Amino acid sequence: MEKLEHIGIAVKNLDESNLLFAKLLGKAHYKIEEVPSEGVRTSFFELGGIKIELLEATNFDSPIAKFIEKRGEGIHHLAFEVVDINRSIQVYSEKGFHLLNEQPKPGADNKQIVFMHPKSTNGVLMELCEEKK
Repeated sequence: MEKLEHIGIAVKNLDESNLLFAKLLGKAHYKIEEVPSEGVRTSFFELGGIKIELLEATNFDSPIAKFIEKRGEGIHHLAFEVVDINRSIQVYSEKGFHLLNEQPKPGADNKQIVFMHPKSTNGVLMELCEEKK
């Protein structure tokens, strides 16, 4: 892992949350993007070299909708930048971490992503991400 790339926060209403976080951080979001494969609409803020990603479900059975239904709004995941996502998948699998997908998939903000199951990371959903080349 190279660095903490972003913190993902599940929200019920992206537009309202954008206003709240703009007020809180003193700056507007810089990007809104939909990721249909994940059933999510995202918004990004940048602060001190770390991004905050707000995630709103676009359908009732998306992972974010299920997360909010079960736990409410709040921190959803921590994302770490990696240099080679395919190699990272192999390394973390060999170390015994349970990955939710065996192949990288497209994520927001021009990334390839893979998630580690929270049961193997002390209850925290971890994302590994690599900038698409």
